[in-house]
Amino acid sequence: MTSKATSLEIESRDAGPLEAGTGNGVSLSTVRSGDSVEIKRMTGGHHFLSRLASLGFTPGARLRVVQNYGRGPIIVNVRETRVALGRGEAEKILVGRDVGGAVKDG
Repeated sequence: MTSKATSLEIESRDAGPLEAGTGNGVSLSTVRSGDSVEIKRMTGGHHFLSRLASLGFTPGARLRVVQNYGRGPIIVNVRETRVALGRGEAEKILVGRDVGGAVKDG
């Protein structure tokens, strides 16, 4: 018997529309260096989501993008910890405007 790859989705309890967009947020990989955002949703397999949660990436967590050159790893501060994420990992993290108002849902 073969096992299928499963994917889980974690959604914020207040995952309503952020602005005029769809409410799903934008990919973390598109956020510019220096911008502050809030995690809205994460998608991926169980192992990936567990690893992110252990690093502090949970819906509602605020983070600041320290470095995003448009290619290569993205460095963010989350819960007072600096974390480097691969671009593919960052694409699975959907974020929205932080209280400070840095990013709009697109």
